[in-house]
Amino acid sequence: MDKKRDTVANLRQNYQINTLSESEAQANPFEQFKLWFEDALKSEIREPNAMTIATASKEGRPSARTVLLKGYGEEGFTFYTNYESRKGKELAENPYVAILFFWDVLERQIRIEGKVHCLSAEDSDNYFNKRPKGSRIGALASPQSQVIESREIIEENVEELTKKYANLEQIPRPDHWGGYLIVPSKFEFWQGRPSRLHDRLQYELTENGVWKIERLAP
Repeated sequence: MDKKRDTVANLRQNYQINTLSESEAQANPFEQFKLWFEDALKSEIREPNAMTIATASKEGRPSARTVLLKGYGEEGFTFYTNYESRKGKELAENPYVAILFFWDVLERQIRIEGKVHCLSAEDSDNYFNKRPKGSRIGALASPQSQVIESREIIEENVEELTKKYANLEQIPRPDHWGGYLIVPSKFEFWQGRPSRLHDRLQYELTENGVWKIERLAP
């Protein structure tokens, strides 16, 4: 056990491919996100839109999982899920979230904190109808986060729904599935640097609607 512990303790990377200074950073965090996200798209990262989202229950018990970003802009960041999943239930109780993008190839991460709002039924319908047919059937077939007796239950649901919609391209979006918009109040851009002396720039939205930029100690 001690040898395994030492092996884990000795795992480390020396980050040194880039820097992040106040003079380099955009004044608007959405513009800074766009620049870094475009770099991630050009890199060899698989699913650069994968983000960890942390939610908490009304009692403050946290949980986290990885979802896919499906849109971003000055209004915020969007993703889609089952409203009856654990994260959906927690968001109904406590609408504040934190999301994290980690791009190891670029030695970068972005942390974002904000409040979620449900997207309109029209927006959710528009995205749902663009999904592959199998994904739409999956949204109908799976009671996400609920305890089930076996995988066969899901497979049987998929088989039944596949037959039902075999000759139909239009599949109705279930009421329990849709989108969220995360409206940020804080960003942190992290660039790995040698000796763990990383660059960290924080953007925080002030009461007058201006983004304040501050450097955080590594």
